[in-house]
Order: sequence, then structure tokens, then C-alpha cells
Amino acid sequence: MKRVGMFVWNHFTNDARVMRECLTLSSHGYVVDLICIDNPNDPNLKRFERVNEHFHVIRLQRYPTIMIRMQSFRRLIRRNRSLLIVLLFGWGTLFCAFTFLTTALTILFLLLSHPVLKKLYIRLVLFFRMIAKGYAGNYAIYHANDLNTLLQAYICAKWRFRWKQKSLIYDSHEVQTSRTGYDSRFYGVLEKALVKRVDAMIVENKTRAKYNKLLYGFYPYTLYNYPYKKIQKQSGSVCIHEMLNIDKSEKILLYQGGLQQGRGLENVIKAFPYFKEGTLVFIGDGRIKDRLQTLVTELNVENKVYFIPRVPLEDLAKYTNAAYLGFQVLNNVCMNHWTASSNKLFEYIMSHVPVVASDFPEIRRVVGGYKVGVLVNSHDPLSIANGVNKLLSDKELYRRCKMNCRVAEKIFNWEEEQQKLVDIYEKFH
Repeated sequence: MKRVGMFVWNHFTNDARVMRECLTLSSHGYVVDLICIDNPNDPNLKRFERVNEHFHVIRLQRYPTIMIRMQSFRRLIRRNRSLLIVLLFGWGTLFCAFTFLTTALTILFLLLSHPVLKKLYIRLVLFFRMIAKGYAGNYAIYHANDLNTLLQAYICAKWRFRWKQKSLIYDSHEVQTSRTGYDSRFYGVLEKALVKRVDAMIVENKTRAKYNKLLYGFYPYTLYNYPYKKIQKQSGSVCIHEMLNIDKSEKILLYQGGLQQGRGLENVIKAFPYFKEGTLVFIGDGRIKDRLQTLVTELNVENKVYFIPRVPLEDLAKYTNAAYLGFQVLNNVCMNHWTASSNKLFEYIMSHVPVVASDFPEIRRVVGGYKVGVLVNSHDPLSIANGVNKLLSDKELYRRCKMNCRVAEKIFNWEEEQQKLVDIYEKFH
């Protein structure tokens, strides 16, 4: 069986796409080690996790050992101030021969006190830990999820004698050259330098593949981010009404996913006062959660808008199944959003939940093509409100959308899509 070293720059707790890919490969004759990052703040995470016989999760220690030792030292000093005096006196007298060493440690201590340098140091150590773990595994195939693990995978796969080089797959879940929070030209330069050195590149959809061809001159493989049909169907439902203590007749208008800039969430809240009925529910966490909650307070709709923290990946479908409609209202702020075909869109469809969605190419192909919801101008709260009200008031339209979801789910599911991943891997036999 061929061994695969897969890299991802997160804790691997809610990464549905990577989970599906690993499960598919492990069920088709590959042994997969997923190398990711530990979260010391989550006691439930294991440093090594055996998902099944051929799929293992390896979480690397997040913080450098010297930083952990320094934190222990700080706690010790706080508890015993006199110890600091003894140590300082010892450094100056008994251990003067080690002046250079103590000076270096002091400089390092001061550098790590600066938040930017501290963050850079942590990432740099993690970067080399990934490379070390990747080299130690000596895998036949290295699989980098997104640009932030591509250099590590490239070094592990290609920095060898020519006859010992390994296969390298670059799985880009985002448009790295145009996405929110990644404004530096560095990302484009790095991707351009490495992308032609990979053996295969995978992107999320055909629109992104065409964009990649314009940038780099070749058309990559496409692998859509569809959910498992069987998992969505077998999951049951959570009673959100009881959880939030609201009347069971209330229609749940749901957004699930990260609460991040550029996803149209402020406009959904601004549109809410114009909705004819319903309770607005956000499931997830993110950088703009506080801002959204402040906006809810300013509009005086606290009793009709609720926030549920991020739920485990395996439980998310239970919440989706309880919704009346779902939102996918990305703003056109970058190519990454304009070309998106996000997982949540297909999760709504799989749960037969009609959607209110942005009128973007890939989303239009699904929502407009299969009539599973309504398309709106995601930059205009009134347009969003009109879309919601159309699904609330036109019962026949709503019924047709739900029925069309049953047709669409037979196409947009991972059971069908996963064969594309297997076909890509078979090229390296």
C-alpha cells in the first residue's frame, strides 16, 4: 500500500474537505498520515489519533520547547520573587563563564516578548517541524493542502537525489492570489515559484481552474467540495427551538460557517428587520462575531437573532436539518469569493434547505441551474430581504425548491465526486 504524507496548517477539528479526502484515500488502498498542528488549549485533542486502520492524524507540538520552558520559568518567578534575585546574582558571579550563553538567552527572551516576533518564531518552528516529520515518514506521495503547507511538502518531496524524488500534489482550497486577509504580493510570488514544480494541482471548481490557467498556463484538476450524502441523511436533527427557548412555530433562518469579513453577514443582519417572519441563527465563530453582536444590539433585534458557537463537524448536519432556509451571501471583495462554491451551499442542499445566495458564477450554476433557492445582490440588504421574503411568502416556490434539492443532492455529493481524487492518485502508481 502506498503511503501518503498529507499536510494541513490547522488543528484538524472542523476541516470537512480534508477529512473526506483522507477517508477516501484510506479506503482505496493508501495509508494516510495527516500532519497538522496541536492545540494546547483543547484538552480533548490527541497528539496522535487513529481514525481508522489506514488513516492517522499526527498533531505537532504548537509552541517551541524553549517557550514552554520560559512560561514555566515565569510562573516559578511569580510564585517566588526571591528566586529571581538568587538567579540574577548567580548569573553575575558563579556562572560568569557562560556570559555569552546567558546573553543569547536574554536576547531571545526579549525577542519573544514582542508579539510579532513571537508569532513569527512559533510559525518558523512549526514549519521546520512539519518538514522533519515529513522527511521522517519518507512517503511515496506528499499532499499539501493550501499554500501555507506547499513549501514544506515541496522540500520533503523534491529536495532529494533525483532518483529518490517523491510525487507532490498541491490541493488549493482557495484562490491564494486574491483572498481576504492575504493582501501581500508574497503569496502570489510563492505560489508562482512552486506551482510548476508540483506533479498535480487540484482546485475547487472549473471557474478557479480557468483562472489558474490564465495565471500559470495550465489547467489543474478540479475536485468539488461536496458533502457525504449518507452522513447528512443519517444525522437526525437538533431542536434549535428548545435550545434557544423560542416558539416551535418560528422558522429558523440559518447561516453556518465562519463569522469572517466579506461573507455578507452584516448585510444579513441589516436586512433582518425587513424579513416578514423568522428567527435568524448564526452557527460558528470568527473575527467579526463581536461586531455582528454589536450590530444586532444597535438594531434592537436581540430577541430574534441568536449566535450558537461552532459545533463539532460530525454534529453540524443535525443543525442544518432543522433550518427553514440557509444563507450563502458572500460579497464580491476578491476572486476567492467570486469563484467560490462553498461546502455550506451543498450542505444546505443535502438537507433540503432552500438557499438565499449570491449571484456569482459557481453559485449561480447550482442555485439558478437547479432552482434550489433564490439569487440576490449580497451587497444590498434590501435585495437579501426580498429573497428571504419570497421564500417565506411563496409556498409553491418554497416547495419546488425543496423538491429540486432532492434532484441536486444526487449530483452534488462526495460519494460521486470522490472518484476524481482516486483517479488523480492512480496516475502516480
